[in-house]
Amino acid sequence: MQNQYLNRPQSNPQIIRVLLADDHPIVMTGFAMSLTAEGMEVVGQAKTPTEAVQQFFATQADVIVLDIRFGAEMTGLDAAKQILEKQADAQIVFLSQFDQDALIKETYRLGAKAFVTKDCDPTDLAIAVRRAAQGELYFMPSIAERLANLSVRGDTSPQTVLDERSLAIFKLMAEGLTNVEIAEKLDLSQKTISNISQSVKEKLGIHRPALITKLAVKYGLIEP
Repeated sequence: MQNQYLNRPQSNPQIIRVLLADDHPIVMTGFAMSLTAEGMEVVGQAKTPTEAVQQFFATQADVIVLDIRFGAEMTGLDAAKQILEKQADAQIVFLSQFDQDALIKETYRLGAKAFVTKDCDPTDLAIAVRRAAQGELYFMPSIAERLANLSVRGDTSPQTVLDERSLAIFKLMAEGLTNVEIAEKLDLSQKTISNISQSVKEKLGIHRPALITKLAVKYGLIEP
């Protein structure tokens, strides 16, 4: 069946202007073609989180479709935070090949309108963008089911268990940094880092470095 939006009347005054942000040109090109076919206007294609933030405000896009992983220190989550700090009502749709439960939950916690996987049907992305443009949330059926299950069984992810500073230290621990190196990186005393790292281990119930790294990878906090 032909999508109803392909033949929407020209009298419709609102064409959704979309910014795509992904470091894979082929992925962006494919989704740009799909969204254009749905009657939307792709106003830009950013290849880095920094470009995404800059282009979002330069183009005044209605919706930004933002990848999470860019192979750099800054992530799509970081870009989203910067955008939302300056424009609280920014409409963000996350697009990612990583679909860990905690990562999905984190995107909605930040204020995203939708989380769409890269292997989705292009129609799903179009629906997500349209809902976001209207300020509404959109849950793909598979995502909605996983979030519901997560709510029922309880969330024990590091993102939920730890506060912001402890989570930052946990990620550095998972990357293999010593307490001395973490203290230098965060400009905190070694004693403070030692106390927090010990607290982190106790709250998560793990102490071996390999298990800490494995847990961080599981919840999408560091690259495998």
